[in-house]
Amino acid sequence: MSGGREYLEALAKKYVNEAMINERIGNKIDAAKNYRKAAEILFKILSNYRSDPMISIYKSVAEGYVKKAKELEEESKISISILGGDSKVVQGDSENIEKALQDFIVVEKPSVRFEDIIGLDEAKQAILDSIIYPTKRPDLFPLGWPRGILIYGPPGCGKTMIAAAAANEIEGIFMQIDAANIMSKWLGEAEKKVAAIFNYARNVGSSKPVIIFIDEADALLGVYESEIGGEARVRNQLLKELDGLNEKGKKHFIYVIAATNKPWKLDVGFLRRFQKRIYIPPPNREARKSLFEYYLRFLKVAEDVNIDLLAEKTEGYSASDIRDIVLEGYLRTVRELFKSNALSDNPRPVTMSDFIEVLSKRKPTIPNSMIKLYDEWSKNFGSF
Repeated sequence: MSGGREYLEALAKKYVNEAMINERIGNKIDAAKNYRKAAEILFKILSNYRSDPMISIYKSVAEGYVKKAKELEEESKISISILGGDSKVVQGDSENIEKALQDFIVVEKPSVRFEDIIGLDEAKQAILDSIIYPTKRPDLFPLGWPRGILIYGPPGCGKTMIAAAAANEIEGIFMQIDAANIMSKWLGEAEKKVAAIFNYARNVGSSKPVIIFIDEADALLGVYESEIGGEARVRNQLLKELDGLNEKGKKHFIYVIAATNKPWKLDVGFLRRFQKRIYIPPPNREARKSLFEYYLRFLKVAEDVNIDLLAEKTEGYSASDIRDIVLEGYLRTVRELFKSNALSDNPRPVTMSDFIEVLSKRKPTIPNSMIKLYDEWSKNFGSF
């Protein structure tokens, strides 16, 4: 009989060791499960060896493991409710859930609306058709509406801004995920985070719109020659969640906007999940003129500054390039002020020669070869 007890003791010790490892890495759910398994085994020893002089010690240790398991379960109640799909707990404890998901919920979104975004009229209209109109009048969309929207284009052209503006227009919850905040070094954690995010969105999305913004989507949804198993599992989980959003009869207001600078890196399996694929190109001449007008209104500008000529000379420059050109032109006047030691004076007006000098040194960050790649990809896969 002693051999059986020794086996049970060794098994209990094994579960305790696993519990301690899980607790150390923050996996409280599995830690609690292992503590309970260890307690069950000790209670079994109590039941089978009632006359053993160690009985009181076994009982005390087993009760300690149960208490520890309860504490861990209480601490991880939020995670259990989210990951387990217990909608009653989720709906009844929304404040705690938001705290658990605070890494993904953007509380202070950029205070940008569509009227603040210069140009991008076609992209804005696609967002209106796919998100704004269905949210405000779902009764006008008996066939449903797109849930997945891919925004692609060169960096610095407004992809993140347009996603934030969409969230502000519908007064929705804005959740942002990327490879950095979703991937985890602990096996299985990343896909659990994805499941938690979408489960939270489903529970609140019937009453309040939710936009899940996937930034640098190619890092999560792309396929590379060298990758670890966790990346493939995250992709599969995202596929599953995206398919779930498109189920017929669902009236929740959940939208997934994915942004990428490298659409050609995306797994083709994702493309059909994004019914709208919107190209955000570099600003055209009219948009560049509007951008210069917008940024220059904050500065003291000389009369010789020709905004039309600046717009003409910045073909191929991104919106962020133009902002940097204006900033650099102004900094030239600030440098002069400091070098002259006339710190009590104000900088002189920015002149056209300041901007011409800046443009002679600053080239566009978007090469023509990249624009050709976007144009080619748009012909094959684009969808407004």
